[in-house]
Amino acid sequence: MTPRLSAPPTEDDARTFLATGRRVVGIEARALDLLGAALDDSFARAVALILGSRGRVIVSGMGKSGHVARKIAATLASTGTPAHFVHPAEASHGDLGMVTPEDVALVLSNSGETPELADIIAHTRRFSIPLIGVAAREGSTLLRQSDVAILLPRAEEACGTGVVPTTSTTMTLALGDALAVALMEHRQFTPEDFRTYHPGGKLGARLSRVSDLMHADMPLIDEGTPMPEALLAISRKGFGVVGVTDGAGRLVGIITDGDLRRHMEGLLSHSAAEVMTRNPRTIDPGALAEAAVALMQERKITCLFALDPEGDGRPRGILHIHDCLRAGVV
Repeated sequence: MTPRLSAPPTEDDARTFLATGRRVVGIEARALDLLGAALDDSFARAVALILGSRGRVIVSGMGKSGHVARKIAATLASTGTPAHFVHPAEASHGDLGMVTPEDVALVLSNSGETPELADIIAHTRRFSIPLIGVAAREGSTLLRQSDVAILLPRAEEACGTGVVPTTSTTMTLALGDALAVALMEHRQFTPEDFRTYHPGGKLGARLSRVSDLMHADMPLIDEGTPMPEALLAISRKGFGVVGVTDGAGRLVGIITDGDLRRHMEGLLSHSAAEVMTRNPRTIDPGALAEAAVALMQERKITCLFALDPEGDGRPRGILHIHDCLRAGVV
């Protein structure tokens, strides 16, 4: 179908667009309030059923419900609940082999009567695979066949005609998020766990640890090092600082540009111990890189040595703020 051409929008059109957008968001927001109030024991039983499974959550749906099902499966998988989307039409042509008795099926259908879901529903019944059904029609085939039936509340579609899946898909998507978060919190899923499943992108960068970004080849000298040699060490490594260690290799100080400026008079006649700043700020290698950036910004410094808090005081690496910038942490 060829799109109909129309005149450029006027100011009145722009006001209409804005009013429509606000109306749609308002309708869907009210529907989400209804959904929250409607959640009952069936939701708790669905969470318990998934927690008791030794396999994966197989999420399925057709059309717009299928797109929502894909997102729910991705959210579950990235938050510690193994999940996989199975297209109902493909399931009828061999992909039912992906659904095993160890799994739990989560099947979505606004009407609860979607014909393409028949085979996957029958498969769960034939092999006693737990089935969680989500639909908006009470007494529908999907809900009657389900071990746990979650009924979406009655709410108008935001399209105004009642035929375009809008409010219904928003409620289903929110329900999937609610299931994922309930499972995540019960399992005490942490940001570090999330990074294991989501190492890429901005979220992965924000959850990088200091140990992921730090340099093991550090600029280090001992306390008795003459300052001419200390200056060479600072220049050689390119961090703009040098760490100072005692006889046991423990970090006892750091020499920065500020220390050099404070000791300009007779600088080359001093030793490292006479110029260094003692007990410098350090960070745990296991800390999030974002925490290291916050500390560097707070202290107005550009480098941190990483020390194990329960270790022997020896530095494990050095982190420069530029490493964090390159990784996308800030």
